[in-house]
Amino acid sequence: GLDPQCAIIEPKHIETDKSGHLASEIGTTGSGTGPCNADRVLRRAKLARDVPELQRFLRDVPLEVNNAIDDGESVLIEGTQGTFLSLWHGTYPYVTSKDVTASAACSDVGVGPKKVDEVIVVFKAYVTRVGAGPLPGEISWEEAERRGWAEIASVTGRRRRSAPFNFDLAKRAVMLNSATQAALTKIDVLFPECKGARSFNDLSAEAREFIKRIESEIKIPVTFIGTGPEVWDIVDRRFE
Repeated sequence: GLDPQCAIIEPKHIETDKSGHLASEIGTTGSGTGPCNADRVLRRAKLARDVPELQRFLRDVPLEVNNAIDDGESVLIEGTQGTFLSLWHGTYPYVTSKDVTASAACSDVGVGPKKVDEVIVVFKAYVTRVGAGPLPGEISWEEAERRGWAEIASVTGRRRRSAPFNFDLAKRAVMLNSATQAALTKIDVLFPECKGARSFNDLSAEAREFIKRIESEIKIPVTFIGTGPEVWDIVDRRFE
């Protein structure tokens, strides 16, 4: 269902987002999310409960989720964006309009910290960023194309900037999210010979060594490893 407290992004928010200083200086997606969040802070945002057409979709989401947890069901809460785009913990002012850490995701849904069993932090095998802001170790677009790291952002259609995996950022992300395990995506881009692998031993020695180094640095296990674009292209080490 849709929670009655959800704020509604209106055309005026999108217009403000695309025409303001965020578009020219920060590199906003232009979705209107920031101006909508600003209106919510000012207590003037329209909520889902205020829209007649949405009434049939409204549900008490915190109650639904907490009841499911209390009944022993598995509940997955997925956050948005990367840790260092957090309004509070990111590379301000080159950040998004809210906190995006695991604790914020749970708060958004209405789940308290005592009900969280596992926190999975997700890393790419290399670092990417869209728009302005610091990116330690950044390589050129031409070099990214040579390495196979060149990506186009799905929302904005802009080029993603890229850099090698940053162990210091990874350690801080684990700390800020109280992560208990990690997922690593796009190992097949860094090590093409690993494409489609389904078990850890099917990965190349170089890839396995890279993953072991990550685990040594961040002090939590890498339990999921993405080896391709399909949903089944994954190594699930929880059962190995």
